[in-house]
Amino acid sequence: MRSLHILKHASRRQCHAAAAQGAGPVAARWLSSATATAPRVSAASLPIGGATFFLSNRIFDRSRCLDFVVFTGNARATSTTSAARPSSAATSQQGPDAQSIEQLPPHRRRQLRKQQQQDAQNGGEEAPLPPDASSLLTTQAAAQPAQSFRRTFSTFLSLSKPRLTVLVVLTAMVPYALYPVPEMLTPSMTETTSLSPLTLLFLTTGTALCSASANALNMLYEPDTDSKMTRTRNRPLVRQLIQKRSAALFAILAGVVGAGGLYFGVNPTVSFLGVANIVLYAGIYTPLKRVTAFNTWVGALVGGIPPLMGWAAAAGEAATKDGSWQELLLASDGSSIGGWLLASFLFAWQFPHFMALSWPIREEYKAAGLRMLAWTNSARNSRVALRYSLVFIPICVSLCAAGVTEWSFAVTTLPVNLWLAREAVRFWKHDGHKGSARSLFWASVWHLPAVLMLAMLQKKDMWSRAWRRLFGDAADEAGLWEEEELEEMAGMTADRVKEATKALDLPRR
Repeated sequence: MRSLHILKHASRRQCHAAAAQGAGPVAARWLSSATATAPRVSAASLPIGGATFFLSNRIFDRSRCLDFVVFTGNARATSTTSAARPSSAATSQQGPDAQSIEQLPPHRRRQLRKQQQQDAQNGGEEAPLPPDASSLLTTQAAAQPAQSFRRTFSTFLSLSKPRLTVLVVLTAMVPYALYPVPEMLTPSMTETTSLSPLTLLFLTTGTALCSASANALNMLYEPDTDSKMTRTRNRPLVRQLIQKRSAALFAILAGVVGAGGLYFGVNPTVSFLGVANIVLYAGIYTPLKRVTAFNTWVGALVGGIPPLMGWAAAAGEAATKDGSWQELLLASDGSSIGGWLLASFLFAWQFPHFMALSWPIREEYKAAGLRMLAWTNSARNSRVALRYSLVFIPICVSLCAAGVTEWSFAVTTLPVNLWLAREAVRFWKHDGHKGSARSLFWASVWHLPAVLMLAMLQKKDMWSRAWRRLFGDAADEAGLWEEEELEEMAGMTADRVKEATKALDLPRR
Protein backbone atom coordinates (compact mmCIF):
# COMPACT_ATOMS: atom_id res chain seq x y z
CA MET A 1 0.00 0.00 0.00
CA ARG A 2 1.06 3.58 -0.61
CA SER A 3 0.74 4.43 3.05
CA LEU A 4 4.25 2.99 3.56
CA HIS A 5 5.77 5.53 1.20
CA ILE A 6 5.24 8.36 3.66
CA LEU A 7 7.34 6.58 6.29
CA LYS A 8 9.95 5.65 3.71
CA HIS A 9 10.14 9.26 2.56
CA ALA A 10 10.73 10.43 6.12
CA SER A 11 13.52 7.86 6.51
CA ARG A 12 15.23 8.95 3.30
CA ARG A 13 15.19 12.58 4.40
CA GLN A 14 16.88 11.66 7.69
CA CYS A 15 19.61 9.69 5.88
CA HIS A 16 20.26 12.53 3.47
CA ALA A 17 20.59 14.93 6.37
CA ALA A 18 23.09 12.63 8.06
CA ALA A 19 25.18 12.34 4.90
CA ALA A 20 25.23 16.12 4.52
CA GLN A 21 26.65 16.53 8.03
CA GLY A 22 29.75 14.43 7.31
CA ALA A 23 28.77 10.87 8.02
CA GLY A 24 29.42 9.72 4.48
CA PRO A 25 31.84 6.76 5.05
CA VAL A 26 30.02 5.45 8.10
CA ALA A 27 26.68 5.67 6.36
CA ALA A 28 28.04 3.93 3.26
CA ARG A 29 29.44 1.03 5.25
CA TRP A 30 26.24 0.75 7.25
CA LEU A 31 24.08 0.80 4.12
CA SER A 32 26.17 -1.91 2.46
CA SER A 33 25.71 -4.29 5.37
CA ALA A 34 22.29 -3.32 6.65
CA THR A 35 20.44 -6.06 4.85
CA ALA A 36 22.75 -8.80 6.08
CA THR A 37 23.19 -7.75 9.70
CA ALA A 38 19.89 -6.21 10.68
CA PRO A 39 17.73 -8.36 12.96
CA ARG A 40 14.13 -9.13 12.02
CA VAL A 41 11.90 -6.99 14.18
CA SER A 42 8.38 -5.74 13.72
CA ALA A 43 7.57 -2.21 12.59
CA ALA A 44 5.83 -1.43 15.88
CA SER A 45 9.07 -1.92 17.86
CA LEU A 46 11.12 0.59 15.86
CA PRO A 47 12.23 3.68 17.79
CA ILE A 48 10.72 6.24 15.44
CA GLY A 49 8.83 8.30 17.97
CA GLY A 50 9.70 10.98 20.49
CA ALA A 51 13.25 12.24 20.90
CA THR A 52 14.73 9.15 19.22
CA PHE A 53 13.01 10.10 15.99
CA PHE A 54 14.75 13.46 15.86
CA LEU A 55 18.16 12.49 17.37
CA SER A 56 18.82 9.18 15.57
CA ASN A 57 20.87 10.82 12.79
CA ARG A 58 23.68 12.15 14.94
CA ILE A 59 27.17 11.44 13.59
CA PHE A 60 28.43 9.52 16.61
CA ASP A 61 25.40 7.25 16.88
CA ARG A 62 24.47 4.55 14.46
CA SER A 63 21.51 5.75 12.42
CA ARG A 64 18.49 3.44 12.26
CA CYS A 65 16.59 5.62 9.84
CA LEU A 66 16.36 2.88 7.20
CA ASP A 67 15.49 0.03 9.54
CA PHE A 68 11.82 0.29 8.80
CA VAL A 69 12.40 0.34 5.03
CA VAL A 70 14.80 -2.61 5.11
CA PHE A 71 12.71 -4.76 7.40
CA THR A 72 9.49 -3.99 5.57
CA GLY A 73 11.14 -4.97 2.32
CA ASN A 74 12.35 -8.23 3.87
CA ALA A 75 8.92 -8.94 5.25
CA ARG A 76 7.33 -8.32 1.86
CA ALA A 77 9.80 -10.66 0.16
CA THR A 78 9.28 -13.32 2.80
CA SER A 79 5.50 -13.10 2.54
CA THR A 80 5.62 -13.81 -1.18
CA THR A 81 7.84 -16.90 -0.82
CA SER A 82 6.63 -18.46 2.38
CA ALA A 83 3.52 -18.47 4.53
CA ALA A 84 5.43 -19.29 7.72
CA ARG A 85 5.57 -15.65 8.88
CA PRO A 86 2.02 -14.28 9.05
CA SER A 87 3.05 -11.21 11.01
CA SER A 88 5.46 -10.09 8.30
CA ALA A 89 2.84 -10.65 5.62
CA ALA A 90 0.33 -8.62 7.58
CA THR A 91 2.84 -5.82 7.96
CA SER A 92 3.62 -5.76 4.23
CA GLN A 93 -0.04 -5.65 3.25
CA GLN A 94 -1.54 -3.38 5.88
CA GLY A 95 1.35 -1.05 6.66
CA PRO A 96 2.20 0.29 10.12
CA ASP A 97 -0.10 -0.53 13.00
CA ALA A 98 -1.94 1.98 15.17
CA GLN A 99 0.88 2.23 17.73
CA SER A 100 3.51 3.19 15.16
CA ILE A 101 1.11 5.71 13.56
CA GLU A 102 0.55 7.43 16.90
CA GLN A 103 4.32 7.73 17.38
CA LEU A 104 4.69 9.75 14.18
CA PRO A 105 4.75 13.56 14.25
CA PRO A 106 1.31 15.15 13.82
CA HIS A 107 1.78 16.28 10.23
CA ARG A 108 3.01 12.80 9.21
CA ARG A 109 0.04 11.23 10.99
CA ARG A 110 -2.39 13.39 9.03
CA GLN A 111 -0.70 12.59 5.74
CA LEU A 112 -0.66 8.87 6.47
CA ARG A 113 -4.33 8.72 7.45
CA LYS A 114 -5.34 10.75 4.40
CA GLN A 115 -3.37 8.39 2.18
CA GLN A 116 -5.01 5.37 3.83
CA GLN A 117 -8.44 6.82 3.12
CA GLN A 118 -7.51 7.35 -0.52
CA ASP A 119 -6.16 3.80 -0.75
CA ALA A 120 -9.40 2.47 0.70
CA GLN A 121 -11.40 4.41 -1.90
CA ASN A 122 -9.15 3.29 -4.74
CA GLY A 123 -9.11 -0.36 -3.80
CA GLY A 124 -12.63 -0.80 -2.46
CA GLU A 125 -16.16 0.11 -3.39
CA GLU A 126 -17.53 3.63 -3.42
CA ALA A 127 -18.82 4.82 -0.06
CA PRO A 128 -22.62 4.95 -0.08
CA LEU A 129 -24.30 8.31 -0.47
CA PRO A 130 -26.52 9.55 2.36
CA PRO A 131 -30.11 8.23 2.31
CA ASP A 132 -32.85 10.53 1.10
CA ALA A 133 -35.22 12.26 3.48
CA SER A 134 -38.20 10.18 2.38
CA SER A 135 -36.52 6.97 3.53
CA LEU A 136 -35.59 8.49 6.90
CA LEU A 137 -39.12 9.78 7.46
CA THR A 138 -40.57 6.41 6.50
CA THR A 139 -38.39 4.72 9.12
CA GLN A 140 -39.61 7.17 11.74
CA ALA A 141 -43.23 6.70 10.68
CA ALA A 142 -42.99 2.92 10.86
CA ALA A 143 -41.82 3.16 14.47
CA GLN A 144 -44.96 5.08 15.54
CA PRO A 145 -48.36 3.59 16.49
CA ALA A 146 -50.58 2.67 13.56
CA GLN A 147 -53.19 5.44 13.89
CA SER A 148 -51.05 8.15 15.50
CA PHE A 149 -50.78 11.67 14.11
CA ARG A 150 -46.98 11.52 13.95
CA ARG A 151 -47.11 8.39 11.80
CA THR A 152 -49.62 9.93 9.39
CA PHE A 153 -47.79 13.26 9.21
CA SER A 154 -44.39 11.65 8.62
CA THR A 155 -45.84 9.41 5.92
CA PHE A 156 -47.42 12.26 3.96
CA LEU A 157 -44.32 14.39 4.44
CA SER A 158 -42.16 11.61 3.02
CA LEU A 159 -44.40 11.53 -0.06
CA SER A 160 -43.42 15.13 -0.78
CA LYS A 161 -39.63 14.45 -0.75
CA PRO A 162 -39.00 17.30 1.71
CA ARG A 163 -35.35 17.99 0.85
CA LEU A 164 -36.09 18.29 -2.84
CA THR A 165 -39.15 20.43 -2.12
CA VAL A 166 -37.13 22.80 0.07
CA LEU A 167 -34.55 23.13 -2.71
CA VAL A 168 -37.28 23.94 -5.25
CA VAL A 169 -38.78 26.59 -2.97
CA LEU A 170 -35.39 28.21 -2.34
CA THR A 171 -34.63 28.38 -6.06
CA ALA A 172 -37.94 30.23 -6.53
CA MET A 173 -37.40 32.64 -3.62
CA VAL A 174 -33.93 33.82 -4.66
CA PRO A 175 -34.97 35.12 -8.12
CA TYR A 176 -37.96 36.82 -6.48
CA ALA A 177 -35.57 38.68 -4.20
CA LEU A 178 -33.04 39.40 -6.96
CA TYR A 179 -35.56 41.02 -9.30
CA PRO A 180 -34.42 44.63 -9.94
CA VAL A 181 -37.39 46.67 -8.73
CA PRO A 182 -37.41 50.17 -10.24
CA GLU A 183 -36.45 52.80 -7.67
CA MET A 184 -39.39 55.01 -8.65
CA LEU A 185 -41.88 52.21 -7.87
CA THR A 186 -43.41 53.07 -4.49
CA PRO A 187 -46.52 51.80 -2.71
CA SER A 188 -48.37 55.04 -3.46
CA MET A 189 -48.09 54.40 -7.20
CA THR A 190 -49.48 50.86 -7.11
CA GLU A 191 -52.35 49.10 -5.41
CA THR A 192 -50.05 46.89 -3.32
CA THR A 193 -46.52 47.12 -2.05
CA SER A 194 -43.96 45.94 -4.61
CA LEU A 195 -42.45 42.56 -3.73
CA SER A 196 -44.84 42.23 -0.82
CA PRO A 197 -44.38 39.58 1.89
CA LEU A 198 -47.90 38.34 1.16
CA THR A 199 -47.00 37.59 -2.45
CA LEU A 200 -43.85 35.84 -1.28
CA LEU A 201 -45.93 33.73 1.11
CA PHE A 202 -48.27 32.63 -1.68
CA LEU A 203 -45.27 31.95 -3.93
CA THR A 204 -43.46 29.73 -1.44
CA THR A 205 -46.57 27.88 -0.30
CA GLY A 206 -47.87 27.27 -3.80
CA THR A 207 -44.47 26.19 -5.10
CA ALA A 208 -44.03 23.76 -2.20
CA LEU A 209 -47.46 22.20 -2.77
CA CYS A 210 -46.85 21.83 -6.52
CA SER A 211 -43.51 20.16 -5.81
CA ALA A 212 -45.12 17.84 -3.26
CA SER A 213 -47.79 16.88 -5.78
CA ALA A 214 -45.22 16.07 -8.48
CA ASN A 215 -43.10 14.00 -6.08
CA ALA A 216 -46.09 12.02 -4.80
CA LEU A 217 -47.17 11.24 -8.35
CA ASN A 218 -43.62 10.13 -9.10
CA MET A 219 -43.72 7.65 -6.21
CA LEU A 220 -47.13 6.41 -7.33
CA TYR A 221 -45.79 5.63 -10.78
CA GLU A 222 -42.68 3.61 -9.84
CA PRO A 223 -43.03 1.67 -6.57
CA ASP A 224 -41.73 -1.46 -8.34
CA THR A 225 -38.47 0.21 -9.38
CA ASP A 226 -38.12 1.93 -6.01
CA SER A 227 -38.18 -1.48 -4.34
CA LYS A 228 -35.09 -2.57 -6.32
CA MET A 229 -32.82 0.27 -5.22
CA THR A 230 -31.23 0.79 -1.83
CA ARG A 231 -31.86 4.56 -1.75
CA THR A 232 -35.60 4.22 -2.49
CA ARG A 233 -36.70 0.83 -1.18
CA ASN A 234 -37.68 2.38 2.14
CA ARG A 235 -40.23 4.81 0.71
CA PRO A 236 -43.80 4.74 2.11
CA LEU A 237 -45.53 3.13 -0.87
CA VAL A 238 -42.89 0.41 -1.08
CA ARG A 239 -43.31 -0.39 2.61
CA GLN A 240 -47.09 -0.06 2.23
CA LEU A 241 -47.44 2.48 5.01
CA ILE A 242 -50.10 4.23 2.95
CA GLN A 243 -52.59 3.07 0.35
CA LYS A 244 -52.22 4.18 -3.25
CA ARG A 245 -55.67 5.79 -3.14
CA SER A 246 -54.66 7.98 -0.22
CA ALA A 247 -51.37 8.91 -1.91
CA ALA A 248 -53.19 9.82 -5.13
CA LEU A 249 -55.69 11.95 -3.20
CA PHE A 250 -52.82 13.74 -1.46
CA ALA A 251 -51.09 14.43 -4.79
CA ILE A 252 -54.26 15.78 -6.43
CA LEU A 253 -55.20 17.93 -3.45
CA ALA A 254 -51.69 19.38 -3.13
CA GLY A 255 -51.57 20.17 -6.85
CA VAL A 256 -54.98 21.86 -6.93
CA VAL A 257 -54.39 23.95 -3.80
CA GLY A 258 -50.87 24.89 -4.87
CA ALA A 259 -51.86 25.93 -8.39
CA GLY A 260 -54.89 27.80 -7.05
CA GLY A 261 -52.79 29.68 -4.50
CA LEU A 262 -50.34 30.69 -7.21
CA TYR A 263 -53.17 31.80 -9.50
CA PHE A 264 -55.06 33.98 -7.01
CA GLY A 265 -52.15 34.98 -4.75
CA VAL A 266 -49.45 35.65 -7.35
CA ASN A 267 -50.47 35.69 -11.03
CA PRO A 268 -51.72 33.26 -13.71
CA THR A 269 -48.30 32.97 -15.35
CA VAL A 270 -46.71 31.58 -12.20
CA SER A 271 -49.65 29.22 -11.72
CA PHE A 272 -49.23 27.91 -15.26
CA LEU A 273 -45.50 27.30 -14.64
CA GLY A 274 -46.35 25.37 -11.46
CA VAL A 275 -48.78 23.12 -13.30
CA ALA A 276 -46.28 22.68 -16.14
CA ASN A 277 -43.69 21.53 -13.62
CA ILE A 278 -46.05 18.85 -12.29
CA VAL A 279 -46.81 17.61 -15.81
CA LEU A 280 -43.16 17.59 -16.87
CA TYR A 281 -41.90 15.78 -13.78
CA ALA A 282 -44.66 13.26 -13.17
CA GLY A 283 -46.05 12.87 -16.70
CA ILE A 284 -42.95 13.03 -18.92
CA TYR A 285 -39.72 12.69 -16.94
CA THR A 286 -40.81 9.74 -14.79
CA PRO A 287 -42.04 7.51 -17.69
CA LEU A 288 -39.00 8.44 -19.82
CA LYS A 289 -36.65 6.98 -17.22
CA ARG A 290 -37.55 3.51 -18.53
CA VAL A 291 -37.20 4.48 -22.19
CA THR A 292 -34.18 6.70 -22.83
CA ALA A 293 -31.27 8.38 -21.05
CA PHE A 294 -32.58 11.67 -22.46
CA ASN A 295 -34.83 11.77 -19.38
CA THR A 296 -32.05 13.62 -17.55
CA TRP A 297 -32.46 16.64 -19.84
CA VAL A 298 -36.21 16.68 -19.21
CA GLY A 299 -35.53 16.53 -15.47
CA ALA A 300 -33.12 19.45 -15.84
CA LEU A 301 -35.93 21.48 -17.44
CA VAL A 302 -38.02 20.77 -14.36
CA GLY A 303 -35.21 22.16 -12.22
CA GLY A 304 -35.01 25.32 -14.32
CA ILE A 305 -38.70 26.27 -13.99
CA PRO A 306 -38.80 27.38 -10.29
CA PRO A 307 -36.41 30.33 -10.93
CA LEU A 308 -38.74 31.49 -13.69
CA MET A 309 -41.65 31.23 -11.26
CA GLY A 310 -39.92 33.48 -8.76
CA TRP A 311 -38.88 35.98 -11.43
CA ALA A 312 -42.36 36.11 -12.96
CA ALA A 313 -43.89 36.64 -9.50
CA ALA A 314 -41.66 39.67 -8.91
CA ALA A 315 -42.19 40.99 -12.44
CA GLY A 316 -45.93 40.79 -11.91
CA GLU A 317 -45.62 43.09 -8.92
CA ALA A 318 -43.73 45.65 -11.01
CA ALA A 319 -45.77 45.23 -14.22
CA THR A 320 -47.02 48.47 -15.79
CA LYS A 321 -49.16 46.98 -18.59
CA ASP A 322 -51.55 44.04 -18.67
CA GLY A 323 -49.24 41.66 -16.75
CA SER A 324 -49.38 38.96 -19.43
CA TRP A 325 -46.82 36.19 -19.70
CA GLN A 326 -45.10 38.06 -22.55
CA GLU A 327 -44.52 41.07 -20.33
CA LEU A 328 -43.31 38.96 -17.40
CA LEU A 329 -41.06 36.50 -19.24
CA LEU A 330 -40.35 38.13 -22.63
CA ALA A 331 -40.23 41.83 -21.85
CA SER A 332 -39.33 44.07 -24.77
CA ASP A 333 -36.95 46.14 -22.64
CA GLY A 334 -34.85 43.10 -21.79
CA SER A 335 -35.72 43.10 -18.08
CA SER A 336 -36.62 39.40 -18.17
CA ILE A 337 -33.10 38.30 -19.17
CA GLY A 338 -32.13 37.86 -15.53
CA GLY A 339 -34.86 35.28 -14.96
CA TRP A 340 -33.75 33.20 -17.93
CA LEU A 341 -30.12 33.37 -16.80
CA LEU A 342 -31.06 32.07 -13.35
CA ALA A 343 -33.15 29.34 -14.97
CA SER A 344 -30.19 28.35 -17.15
CA PHE A 345 -27.99 28.25 -14.06
CA LEU A 346 -30.32 25.76 -12.35
CA PHE A 347 -30.71 23.79 -15.58
CA ALA A 348 -26.94 23.37 -15.93
CA TRP A 349 -26.45 22.58 -12.24
CA GLN A 350 -28.62 19.46 -12.51
CA PHE A 351 -26.03 17.65 -14.66
CA PRO A 352 -22.88 17.59 -12.52
CA HIS A 353 -25.07 16.94 -9.49
CA PHE A 354 -27.11 14.05 -10.91
CA MET A 355 -24.30 12.48 -12.95
CA ALA A 356 -22.20 12.22 -9.79
CA LEU A 357 -25.19 11.00 -7.77
CA SER A 358 -26.14 8.27 -10.21
CA TRP A 359 -22.66 6.87 -10.83
CA PRO A 360 -22.17 4.94 -7.53
CA ILE A 361 -25.60 3.29 -7.90
CA ARG A 362 -25.43 2.73 -11.67
CA GLU A 363 -25.79 -1.04 -11.27
CA GLU A 364 -28.96 -0.54 -9.26
CA TYR A 365 -30.38 1.69 -11.96
CA LYS A 366 -29.54 -1.02 -14.48
CA ALA A 367 -31.18 -3.76 -12.39
CA ALA A 368 -34.29 -1.61 -11.96
CA GLY A 369 -34.56 -0.99 -15.71
CA LEU A 370 -34.02 2.79 -15.49
CA ARG A 371 -31.91 4.06 -18.36
CA MET A 372 -29.29 6.45 -17.03
CA LEU A 373 -26.09 7.57 -18.69
CA ALA A 374 -24.14 6.31 -15.69
CA TRP A 375 -24.51 2.74 -17.01
CA THR A 376 -25.64 3.14 -20.60
CA ASN A 377 -22.62 5.30 -21.52
CA SER A 378 -20.29 5.98 -18.61
CA ALA A 379 -17.82 8.02 -20.68
CA ARG A 380 -20.55 10.31 -21.94
CA ASN A 381 -21.90 10.60 -18.40
CA SER A 382 -18.63 12.14 -17.21
CA ARG A 383 -18.31 14.32 -20.33
CA VAL A 384 -21.78 15.79 -19.81
CA ALA A 385 -20.98 16.59 -16.17
CA LEU A 386 -17.77 18.34 -17.21
CA ARG A 387 -19.41 20.21 -20.09
CA TYR A 388 -22.13 21.78 -17.97
CA SER A 389 -19.83 22.54 -15.05
CA LEU A 390 -17.91 24.95 -17.30
CA VAL A 391 -20.88 27.22 -18.08
CA PHE A 392 -21.30 28.65 -14.59
CA ILE A 393 -18.57 31.24 -14.98
CA PRO A 394 -20.09 32.85 -18.11
CA ILE A 395 -23.56 32.68 -16.54
CA CYS A 396 -22.35 34.57 -13.46
CA VAL A 397 -20.68 37.18 -15.66
CA SER A 398 -23.91 37.52 -17.67
CA LEU A 399 -25.90 38.14 -14.48
CA CYS A 400 -23.60 41.05 -13.77
CA ALA A 401 -23.95 42.40 -17.32
CA ALA A 402 -27.75 42.09 -17.13
CA GLY A 403 -27.87 44.31 -14.05
CA VAL A 404 -29.03 41.62 -11.65
CA THR A 405 -25.89 41.65 -9.48
CA GLU A 406 -22.84 43.81 -8.99
CA TRP A 407 -19.68 43.06 -10.95
CA SER A 408 -18.04 41.87 -7.77
CA PHE A 409 -20.32 38.83 -7.99
CA ALA A 410 -18.33 37.50 -10.94
CA VAL A 411 -15.13 37.74 -8.89
CA THR A 412 -16.43 36.24 -5.64
CA THR A 413 -18.08 33.29 -7.37
CA LEU A 414 -14.99 32.46 -9.41
CA PRO A 415 -13.34 30.25 -6.71
CA VAL A 416 -16.57 28.31 -6.15
CA ASN A 417 -17.10 27.76 -9.87
CA LEU A 418 -13.48 26.73 -10.36
CA TRP A 419 -13.79 24.26 -7.49
CA LEU A 420 -16.78 22.60 -9.13
CA ALA A 421 -15.02 22.57 -12.50
CA ARG A 422 -11.93 20.98 -10.93
CA GLU A 423 -13.99 18.18 -9.40
CA ALA A 424 -15.78 17.68 -12.73
CA VAL A 425 -12.40 17.35 -14.46
CA ARG A 426 -11.38 14.67 -11.93
CA PHE A 427 -14.71 12.93 -12.46
CA TRP A 428 -14.12 12.92 -16.22
CA LYS A 429 -10.47 11.91 -15.92
CA HIS A 430 -11.10 8.94 -13.62
CA ASP A 431 -14.52 8.10 -15.07
CA GLY A 432 -16.08 8.25 -11.62
CA HIS A 433 -13.47 6.06 -9.89
CA LYS A 434 -10.98 6.97 -7.13
CA GLY A 435 -13.62 8.86 -5.17
CA SER A 436 -14.15 11.43 -7.92
CA ALA A 437 -17.91 10.82 -8.12
CA ARG A 438 -18.42 11.42 -4.41
CA SER A 439 -16.21 14.53 -4.50
CA LEU A 440 -18.18 16.01 -7.39
CA PHE A 441 -21.47 15.22 -5.67
CA TRP A 442 -20.55 17.11 -2.51
CA ALA A 443 -19.01 19.94 -4.49
CA SER A 444 -22.34 20.40 -6.31
CA VAL A 445 -24.25 20.26 -3.02
CA TRP A 446 -22.25 23.19 -1.63
CA HIS A 447 -21.87 25.02 -4.92
CA LEU A 448 -25.54 25.93 -5.41
CA PRO A 449 -26.27 27.58 -2.03
CA ALA A 450 -22.89 29.35 -2.10
CA VAL A 451 -23.57 31.01 -5.47
CA LEU A 452 -27.16 31.92 -4.58
CA MET A 453 -26.08 33.42 -1.27
CA LEU A 454 -23.37 35.48 -2.96
CA ALA A 455 -25.93 36.71 -5.48
CA MET A 456 -28.26 37.80 -2.67
CA LEU A 457 -25.45 39.67 -0.92
CA GLN A 458 -24.40 41.44 -4.11
CA LYS A 459 -27.72 42.39 -5.66
CA LYS A 460 -27.46 45.37 -7.97
CA ASP A 461 -27.60 48.72 -6.09
CA MET A 462 -28.74 47.03 -2.87
CA TRP A 463 -26.00 48.47 -0.67
CA SER A 464 -26.07 51.89 -2.33
CA ARG A 465 -29.81 52.14 -1.72
CA ALA A 466 -29.34 51.09 1.88
CA TRP A 467 -26.65 53.73 2.28
CA ARG A 468 -28.84 56.47 0.83
CA ARG A 469 -31.77 55.39 2.97
CA LEU A 470 -29.66 55.50 6.13
CA PHE A 471 -27.57 58.63 5.50
CA GLY A 472 -28.94 60.26 2.35
CA ASP A 473 -27.21 63.08 0.45
CA ALA A 474 -27.83 66.60 -0.71
CA ALA A 475 -29.43 65.55 -3.98
CA ASP A 476 -31.88 63.25 -2.21
CA GLU A 477 -32.82 65.99 0.26
CA ALA A 478 -33.38 68.45 -2.59
CA GLY A 479 -35.51 65.96 -4.47
CA LEU A 480 -37.54 65.19 -1.35
CA TRP A 481 -38.10 68.93 -0.80
CA GLU A 482 -39.30 69.38 -4.38
CA GLU A 483 -41.71 66.44 -4.10
CA GLU A 484 -43.17 67.79 -0.87
CA GLU A 485 -43.56 71.24 -2.42
CA LEU A 486 -45.30 69.84 -5.49
CA GLU A 487 -47.68 67.81 -3.33
CA GLU A 488 -48.48 70.91 -1.26
CA MET A 489 -49.13 72.97 -4.38
CA ALA A 490 -51.35 70.26 -5.83
CA GLY A 491 -53.34 70.12 -2.60
CA MET A 492 -53.78 73.90 -2.51
CA THR A 493 -54.94 73.91 -6.14
CA ALA A 494 -57.51 71.21 -5.47
CA ASP A 495 -58.86 73.14 -2.47
CA ARG A 496 -59.14 76.33 -4.49
CA VAL A 497 -61.04 74.55 -7.24
CA LYS A 498 -63.51 73.17 -4.72
CA GLU A 499 -64.02 76.58 -3.14
CA ALA A 500 -64.55 78.21 -6.54
CA THR A 501 -67.06 75.54 -7.49
CA LYS A 502 -69.06 76.11 -4.32
CA ALA A 503 -68.97 79.86 -4.77
CA LEU A 504 -70.25 79.73 -8.31
CA ASP A 505 -72.83 77.09 -7.40
CA LEU A 506 -73.16 76.10 -11.05
CA PRO A 507 -76.39 74.27 -11.94
CA ARG A 508 -76.09 70.63 -12.85
CA ARG A 509 -76.86 69.66 -16.42
